[in-house]
Amino acid sequence: MIVNNNDIQALVSSHNLFLKIKDQYGIPPNWQRPQGFISLSKIILEQQVSLASAEAHFKKLNSYVKEFSPKEILKLSDEEMRSCQISRQKAKYLRELSNAIINKDLIFDELPKLSVDDVRKKLTSIKGIGNWTTDIYLMFCLQSKDIFPLGDIALINTIKELTKVKTHSGIVRITQKWNPYRSLAAYFLWYYYLKKRNRI
Repeated sequence: MIVNNNDIQALVSSHNLFLKIKDQYGIPPNWQRPQGFISLSKIILEQQVSLASAEAHFKKLNSYVKEFSPKEILKLSDEEMRSCQISRQKAKYLRELSNAIINKDLIFDELPKLSVDDVRKKLTSIKGIGNWTTDIYLMFCLQSKDIFPLGDIALINTIKELTKVKTHSGIVRITQKWNPYRSLAAYFLWYYYLKKRNRI
């Protein structure tokens, strides 16, 4: 998502939490990713592992194939995937995504023209792509402004650290207050999480 100065001003002036993060660490960078197969594959690899691990696994797989494309991914055996540190489950997910693209069940150029709900239906119909993966693609690749990935452990833990809200229902309620800038709110919380742990 493109970090917009007007949106930042609106968010920090309305919610003291984000003003405190801005005063402490500044504003988050523009964490944009290109649309398409490579980005969505990377997000699948990021499921339930650190970004550093996912990046290492992607680099190994990318260096192994002639071209990082659905056609080339489908040529790989389980053993080849495993040699690139891709788990059997994630290998299956990458194949499901590759098949969806080859069969034209998923056409990336169509996604920007769809509503958020329709993008979600389209992506989550592919095995291995759930709400978290869809949320990340919507935010980083399609620049959707009002997404909050409630399945993201780092975000949930940061909310619990910085507020008195501890329950799932409470977290849902507080994030709804950040509408229509929930993506930007998530960016601030991720930025706080990473800066505090010296990961940026």
